[in-house]
Amino acid sequence: MDFGRLTLNDRLVLYLFGAPGQQRFTELWRDMTRGALGALVLADTRRLTQSFDVIGLLEEHGLPYAVAINQFDDAPEHDLGELREALDLLPETPLVRCDARDRRSSARALIALVEYLMENPRWEPHPLEYM
Repeated sequence: MDFGRLTLNDRLVLYLFGAPGQQRFTELWRDMTRGALGALVLADTRRLTQSFDVIGLLEEHGLPYAVAINQFDDAPEHDLGELREALDLLPETPLVRCDARDRRSSARALIALVEYLMENPRWEPHPLEYM
């Protein structure tokens, strides 16, 4: 499991927990969803079906999520509409391209998730939390 902390400003900090998506890590994912505001699923087009279990678990727990398609040099590139259909995502679920090796690209994927969470009616942050 990975852990990171990203301070956005004096009052808003993202705590990032990362775990592999394989089914054997399901219990770890269940624990990580407790108290989480949302999740970012990092999907690999070379092994897209491995994302299904994690996405299903997030949906089962009602946890909002975004999907970042990780771009690798040898990975096939698909149209985002085709990927959305293959992953059976709702139209409002953010789907972005990302190169997890690139800090700016990763930040854009996290921003897509945070914007989605802020628009999500289930999440009502205290006004001072994001000033």
